[in-house]
Amino acid sequence: VQLQASGGGLVQAGGSLRLSCAASRGTYVMGWFRQAPGKAREFVAAITRNTRTYYSDSVKGRFTISRDNAKNTVNLHMNSLKPEDTATYYCAVGSKYRDTYDYAESYDYWGQGTLVTVSS
Repeated sequence: VQLQASGGGLVQAGGSLRLSCAASRGTYVMGWFRQAPGKAREFVAAITRNTRTYYSDSVKGRFTISRDNAKNTVNLHMNSLKPEDTATYYCAVGSKYRDTYDYAESYDYWGQGTLVTVSS
């Protein structure tokens, strides 16, 4: 599966951005992770084929994940952005049901990453 992410950029704190990721074929779960400089990659959000969603506590209430199964795309709507949201964001997809999707091992394919910078 090939993934193409887009939508990153520079935004002021309190602003919004939308990230998109297109997959070359359908998958069970689609998710987003992020990695800030000097930090480990962390889970952001995920959505299953039947649109069950999962969020990290740090983004819950500010970010919304959605998907279009017909187009094999996943979007991440990010609102009320904070400087600590600055990171490279990676989309990832997995083909199997899991008990949880907040760890990298749940995913089989990863996109190339798109940079989000939030200025204070």
